[in-house]
Amino acid sequence: MSRKRYKHIIWDWNGTLLDDVDIAIDAMNNLLRRRGLPLLNRELYKDIFTFPVKDYYARLGFDFSSEPYEKLADEFTAEIYSKKYCYKLFPEVEEILEKVHSLGISQSILSASAQDRLIEMIDTFGISRYFKAINGLNNHYAQSKIEAGKQCLSILEIKVDEVILIGDTTHDFETAEALGCDCLLIANGHQSYARLKPLKAGLVNSLSEAVELLL
Repeated sequence: MSRKRYKHIIWDWNGTLLDDVDIAIDAMNNLLRRRGLPLLNRELYKDIFTFPVKDYYARLGFDFSSEPYEKLADEFTAEIYSKKYCYKLFPEVEEILEKVHSLGISQSILSASAQDRLIEMIDTFGISRYFKAINGLNNHYAQSKIEAGKQCLSILEIKVDEVILIGDTTHDFETAEALGCDCLLIANGHQSYARLKPLKAGLVNSLSEAVELLL
């Protein structure tokens, strides 16, 4: 990743600003437990989680011939948005968003989460004011966010060489590649450092490190 002054940051949501890895593991373990399948731990999860998320379900041992992926994804979505889980941002998020804003750098969200849930959650945390755009998908099947990213850039009318995407997965890197912008990955979310290291992107261990590198 080149060192330069960016005018816009595209933030990933899950695992980058939202600290939800343990929730994703607990929720999926409930689905696995109901079917007598082997359970996840944190290390295994970070090693096998991938996009499209359907491939991740296959790696977990779900049989799509008996249960379609869409049915399983619906069940998982109902699970993670049930009242049993308490969502939180990474501790430094609001301070970082405010610092970036104060420097005149615009910001947006690009997520594989469903748009309505995404907006509702960001509103709940009271951080909507920091973003020029909030972009999710029109479903909760988490296939790809590349097209949503292209639409975001076209609306914002920002030059891609002035944009950096900050995320936590190989798909964030693939998305940045497709958009033509730089990418910075944080190995503190849904995929392990070892999986992110081979990619031609900046790589740090925490959100605070990411911002120090940028600013």
